[in-house]
Amino acid sequence: MSEVHDMSYYIKCVIGGALACGLTHTAITPLDLVKCKRQVNPTLYKSLGQGISTIWKEGGVRGISLGWGPTFIGYSLQGMGKFGFYELFKNIYVKMAGSKADEYKVYGWIVSSACAEIIADAFLCPWEALKVRMQTSKPGTFPTKMWPGFNQINSTEGTNGFYKGLGPLWARQVPYTIVKFVFFEKTVRWFYNNIFTAKKRSEYSKATQLSVTFMSGYIAGIICALVSHPADTLVSKLNNVAGGGSLMSNVSQIYGEIGFMGLWRGLMTRIVMIGTLTGLQWWIYDTFKTMAGLQTSGGK
Repeated sequence: MSEVHDMSYYIKCVIGGALACGLTHTAITPLDLVKCKRQVNPTLYKSLGQGISTIWKEGGVRGISLGWGPTFIGYSLQGMGKFGFYELFKNIYVKMAGSKADEYKVYGWIVSSACAEIIADAFLCPWEALKVRMQTSKPGTFPTKMWPGFNQINSTEGTNGFYKGLGPLWARQVPYTIVKFVFFEKTVRWFYNNIFTAKKRSEYSKATQLSVTFMSGYIAGIICALVSHPADTLVSKLNNVAGGGSLMSNVSQIYGEIGFMGLWRGLMTRIVMIGTLTGLQWWIYDTFKTMAGLQTSGGK
C-alpha cells in the first residue's frame, strides 16, 4: 500500500500522536505521582506499592489521580509535536539525502526525532511544571486543582515558573525520544528480518503487525528509561522548588544535595512505567494509523 505524505497524512499522525501520549501518560498518573514524590523525598515511601497504597488510603481516587489534568493537556500537546514533526522531518531528510537516504537512514531518524522533541517539549514544559508542583508540594502550600495552580505560578513567578525546567526537560526528553524512535525503528526491522519472514510485512494481519509494534515499543522504552532517568530526577527536583535562580546554580545545588546515586532514585519504577508507556504509545499510534488507512510504523 503506497502512502502519500500530504497534509492529510500529517494531520492523522498529529491526532495519533496526541492520543498515544495523552492517554497513556494520563493512565499512569498514579505511577508518575509516586515516582515524583520519591524523587523529591526518597524517605517518603519504601516502594511503589506502599506509595500507591498510602496515597489511596489518604485521598482515594482524587489523591491517586493528582495531576492528571495538566498531564493530559501537556502530553497530548507533546504527542502532537513529537509524532507529527518526526514524520515531517523524516520526509524532509529523505528528500535532502536523495539516493543516500536508505544508506544513512539511522542518522535521519536521530536528527528528525531530536528536532521534533525540541519543539514538542516547548508545548509540554508549562504543564509538566504545573503537574510536578501539584504532585510534590507539601500539603497546603500549593493548590491541588489545575487552574488555581496555574494561576498561582503565573502570578508569583511568571513565565520563568513554567519554563525554568525546559533545559533539563530537553536533557531528559531529547535522548529519550532519539532512543524511542531509533530503537523502535531498528527493532521493528529486526523482527521482520529475523522472525516474521514467512511473507511480506504487508501480508501479515493487522493484529500481528500491531503486536510487533507493541513489542518493539516496549523494548525501546526500557532503554529510554535508562538513558533519561537522571534528567527526569532533576526535572522533578527543579519544578518542586519555587523561586528564581539560574538553571546551573539550581542544578548544582540539587546535585550537591542528592549526589550521583540520588539521580537514580525511582529507576525501577520508571523502567516499568516507561517500558509499558512506550509500548502502548506506539500501539495506540499505529492502531489509529491503521484505522485511518495508513501503514504501521517502523523500519522504513
